[in-house]
Amino acid sequence: MCRYFQADYNARRGIFDVIHSAITRPTDCNRSPAIKSSSHASRREFLQNSLALAAAATVLGSSSLVAAEAKPKLKKAVKYGMIKVPGASIEDKFNLIKSLGFAGVEFDSPSDIDRQEAVRARDKTGIKIHGVIDSVHWQIRLSDPDPAVRAKGVAALRGAIDDAKLYGADTVLLVPGKVTNKETENYDQCYARSQAEIRKVIPRATDAGVKIAIEVVWNDFITTPEQLVQYVDDFKTPTVGAYFDCSNMLKYGVPSATWIRKLGPRMLKFDFKGYSHKNQWVAIGEGDENWPEVLKALDEVGFHGWATAEVSGGGEKELRDVAQRMNRVLELS
Repeated sequence: MCRYFQADYNARRGIFDVIHSAITRPTDCNRSPAIKSSSHASRREFLQNSLALAAAATVLGSSSLVAAEAKPKLKKAVKYGMIKVPGASIEDKFNLIKSLGFAGVEFDSPSDIDRQEAVRARDKTGIKIHGVIDSVHWQIRLSDPDPAVRAKGVAALRGAIDDAKLYGADTVLLVPGKVTNKETENYDQCYARSQAEIRKVIPRATDAGVKIAIEVVWNDFITTPEQLVQYVDDFKTPTVGAYFDCSNMLKYGVPSATWIRKLGPRMLKFDFKGYSHKNQWVAIGEGDENWPEVLKALDEVGFHGWATAEVSGGGEKELRDVAQRMNRVLELS
């Protein structure tokens, strides 16, 4: 039985017992004269019964809402690069996405953004800069066979953590590496090298209150949920978690909901676009993602947080369409 309906059933059964007890409890009118209580006791019993019935009505009403509310509480966001309004300030861009129902945004690091202007825009508009993306992780890989390249990657990750702290973001999205060569950058080498390099910055991230969120992409490295679970767990720290892309991983044949259930509390955030096995990249809601099952899985693992679109974006018209599509697939009002 679905756990929500089971909870509702249990609540109703318990309240039924309360009501039954309240209704059938002997009162002065049906007790024998030898054990009749005073009229004061009768009034007390009447009040007790009334309170029991009122409590029952309240609990029954609230328990009936459990199934209706059984969906994750999600906050919509976009990648900052999706907001394409030439000449607009950061504050103007934030006000635009706010008017469309978005609550947050993710920034690249490094980037040419004026960070102090971004912080002021955040404070004025209320738009949350919820995350930072390590934007050089593809070119300057933590799995590169050259130690000098890996050192640059670590420096970039440190910079992204510092930016996240400044913005008030709580995650840095990171692609840990890429399998490029059987001899010099294979799966095992990618695993060992990236783990070693990430460990160097964990203390800095922990002190900053920022989590390193490992993203899954088409890098031929982590392609199953079991691999991502193992990769995250090997760090043995809550400072490292998972950033799941609901669309990317359909290519590898495992449904998004399965990934989510296996990741459980390791999943810090998720983003998406639209992926079709036939047409590859499509608009949000037109791909092969099973959104009802994704939402069910998110609720089962207790995920309540950021859902970020990762599409081309545009001006107000295009972003409004993105917002409406997100509302439909995420079942938001």
